[in-house]
Amino acid sequence: MKTRVLVAYASRYGSTQEVARAIADTLRENSFEVDLKPIQDVKSLEEYTAVVLGAPLYMVHWHKDAHKFLSWHRENLTKMPVAIFALGPLNDEEEEWKEVRAQLDKELAKFPWIRPVAAEIFGGKLDPEKLRFPDNLISRLPASPIHNKPASDLRDWAAIRAWASSLAARFQSALPQ
Repeated sequence: MKTRVLVAYASRYGSTQEVARAIADTLRENSFEVDLKPIQDVKSLEEYTAVVLGAPLYMVHWHKDAHKFLSWHRENLTKMPVAIFALGPLNDEEEEWKEVRAQLDKELAKFPWIRPVAAEIFGGKLDPEKLRFPDNLISRLPASPIHNKPASDLRDWAAIRAWASSLAARFQSALPQ
């Protein structure tokens, strides 16, 4: 039986979607059948043997669609390997990476039944010129973490593809034989 993987993502401005696409492409290169879908378009997990879920951590909150996805598909997700990734840090500072990791762990703790075979943080992307309401207003507040922040892109494509490649073995070993 061929492993069929769903790469489901939530994305506010498109950067998580771009990472999800790179992960899907890498899994295909590793001989998996892969569907890439926004979380809102996922109605059922019946046809999949594994899932990759990606969503940004934005201003210390995980995208609400990731929460909904885990809740809606709880029964199926407990029966298959799941990998999770989040985009977050906008500064390449160790302390920010630790804080973002702790935030993802805190978000996942809300779903104690999920046991991901892998959970990873990737750098985020910010383009202040593309922010929409209310984010554009929030970014103007002096207390905002993105106040006066220049455009940045900390996504490490080599690390993203390496992580996706590592999922092949993790999924295979987690699937029932």
